[in-house]
Amino acid sequence: MTERLRFFDEAAEEIEETAAWYGKRSAVARAGFLDEIDRALDAILDAPTRWPSGSDGTRQYVCRTFPYTLVYFVEDEIVFVVAVAHQKRQPRYWRNRLQ
Repeated sequence: MTERLRFFDEAAEEIEETAAWYGKRSAVARAGFLDEIDRALDAILDAPTRWPSGSDGTRQYVCRTFPYTLVYFVEDEIVFVVAVAHQKRQPRYWRNRLQ
C-alpha cells in the first residue's frame, strides 16, 4: 500500500482469514470488508494521531460497518498495524505482540 505502512504478520493473517470467512458467505460481503479495511488504512495514514491512544502506546480505529478494530502504533512516521481485532472476541488478545 505504502512505505509508511507495515503489518504485523498476525494482523495480515487476520485480514486474510476474515476476508475468507466473509467470502464463504458472500462475495459482496468480502469485498465490503476489504473496502472498509482500505478506507480505515487511508484514514489512519492521513491522520495517524486522530484516534485515541491507549496506555500501551497503541491507537484504535473502529470500523463503521464491520465489527472490527484496527490496532496500530506510529513509530518514525511509519504506521504499524498490530491487529485487526473482532470487537466481540477476546479483548486485548494482541497485547503480547507488542513485547
